Amino acid sequence: MSQTQVNAPDRLADIRARISRAERRFEPRLAAGVKLVAVSKTFDAQAIIPFLEAGQRVFGENRVQEAKGKWPELRARFAGIELHLIGPLQTNKAREAVAVFDVIETLDRDNLAAVLAAEMARANKRLPCFVQVNIGEEPQKSGVAPAEAALFVDRCRTVHGLDVVGLMCIPPDGVPPGPFFAQMANLGRRAGVSRLSMGMSGDFETAIAMGATEVRVGSALFGTRPPLA
Repeated sequence: MSQTQVNAPDRLADIRARISRAERRFEPRLAAGVKLVAVSKTFDAQAIIPFLEAGQRVFGENRVQEAKGKWPELRARFAGIELHLIGPLQTNKAREAVAVFDVIETLDRDNLAAVLAAEMARANKRLPCFVQVNIGEEPQKSGVAPAEAALFVDRCRTVHGLDVVGLMCIPPDGVPPGPFFAQMANLGRRAGVSRLSMGMSGDFETAIAMGATEVRVGSALFGTRPPLA
């Protein structure tokens, strides 16, 4: 067992304590408090189990196939798991994504909205979705442009019938994230959503200050990521 696995309860308790302090300082936006999404992408089941044993139940994965390979067995062992897709989704993986995940955080285009709606109807599911916003308008990143976010949320709801509950973003590297998080809060109000998924290991307290309702923390919990296969 790695040192990270041995220290999983302490790492989890530390992140939860920091979230609680930020909530008290900046006033929580949800009665249930800010949700911690533990980003377990690239880590195997053995690395995840200590966090499940310590009580964490909400996790984020980037790839459908990876999640499909490791989470069914974990769900069979631990009740109450909530799995978020936080990586880009191809339309040809939508059926599997609807089967594996509980929340889709990376809705970013109309054809994906249409395919997800069809797959949810086929599976008799209605998964909550977040619209991913390319808040820094970076060409290498997925997401709708900030100026289009509110209209896209409306189309996803009225045209496709999806349950869009929030917005999600990844701010640019190497610059202070606060202004981008503040912009996201404004976009969320304009779009009429109550949830904002923003903030990662290095900046989640800033994100909470600006209105995050869920934060996606990976390396601060799991340590250095193993290389992608």
